[in-house]
Amino acid sequence: MSADKSRTKALDLGLLTLRTAVGATLFAHGTQKLAGWFNGPGIDGTAAGMDAMGFKPAKLSAVTAGVSEAAGGLVALGAGTRVASAAGAAAMLAAADVHRPNGFFSQNGGLEFPAVLGVASAALALTGPGRYSVDGLLGHRLEGERVGVLALAGAAVGAAGVLYRRKQAVAAAAAA
Repeated sequence: MSADKSRTKALDLGLLTLRTAVGATLFAHGTQKLAGWFNGPGIDGTAAGMDAMGFKPAKLSAVTAGVSEAAGGLVALGAGTRVASAAGAAAMLAAADVHRPNGFFSQNGGLEFPAVLGVASAALALTGPGRYSVDGLLGHRLEGERVGVLALAGAAVGAAGVLYRRKQAVAAAAAA
């Protein structure tokens, strides 16, 4: 096997490993929010939590966060990877912002965990899934580098809008 083919195979295995870990983690968290799986709060509990954190409207925010994270199942399979990864990155951007006041480290309630998941998701949106994926089986016909960049840009704009609305709601609640 040539050095280039060996490197490509290792890259594809690395992307498979990253996709599986990130996608499965996001899927588990999303289904906690949406369906109460894995001892999660379900949609009503998630909406109550979103309301307490200043996300308005709370139920729509809960559904959006849950679906964005549950799309991690697609990431794990490598199906629609660039768009699904961008959705996960946006959800983790919002989660990291919520945890930002607690500093970096997770043990202090910080942004470490969502930031790492978000950056890994963004990397997958930019790189794509690799050969060992549903997208790869389809010949990567349904995705491309531009799709990843555009999906990530759209997700970032959407997350920024949600965070702006949250900041306004938190400020209004503090003033009241």
